[in-house]
Amino acid sequence: MLDVKNLSLHYGGSQILYDIDLEAKAGEVTCVMGTNGVGKTSLLKAVGGSHPRSGGSVTLDGEDVGRASSDQLAKKGVAVVPQGRMIFPLLTVKENLETGFTCLPREERFIPDEVFELFPILKDFMHRRGGDLSGGQQQQLAIARALIIKPKLLLLDEPTEGIQPNIIQQIGRVIALLRERGDMAIVLVEQYFEFAYDLADKLVFMERGRVTSRHDKADISKEQAAEVFRIA
Repeated sequence: MLDVKNLSLHYGGSQILYDIDLEAKAGEVTCVMGTNGVGKTSLLKAVGGSHPRSGGSVTLDGEDVGRASSDQLAKKGVAVVPQGRMIFPLLTVKENLETGFTCLPREERFIPDEVFELFPILKDFMHRRGGDLSGGQQQQLAIARALIIKPKLLLLDEPTEGIQPNIIQQIGRVIALLRERGDMAIVLVEQYFEFAYDLADKLVFMERGRVTSRHDKADISKEQAAEVFRIA
């Protein structure tokens, strides 16, 4: 589904990412882990098209996406849930969800029932402004908005950040359900080790802009992974 090769990225004269290789397959959760400042969010920005990469390639379903922008990638089925949620605080929940329509053909511009099956609270709050929701509710809205485009690739940037435990559990269940459908590759950037390890099929560890190790979860115990995470 997703194949990233030798990706590099700069902010001005500073190089942030170095020769990153990353694969993500449909029906799997690939977790990218590491401490603050190692380049995890920058990697998602490069893959999602919101910041141009300096080098390397990004292939989606066998197609080299070239220098496609974020809106062009959304039309190809790449959905991003950014760190900090980035919902529109003055728009209602319904209007926030409808912002996902812009990259869909006219006949597909509707909110699927699945959104409310995954996040029932949103149905009750359709006419409430996004800024009036709790942090956990805003995160649910951000994920639901991403699902509007029926993505092939879902990029999640620290979805547990600042969220109460019961909502973290719900988000974990949603990610697991999306994986089980088998038609979506999920890349999860996360610092909450327990959450990430429990969901992961593949674990990728980063340090100082580089991938330092990668593992199938079946090949690494939680204790071993925790030690790698601590070192990274």
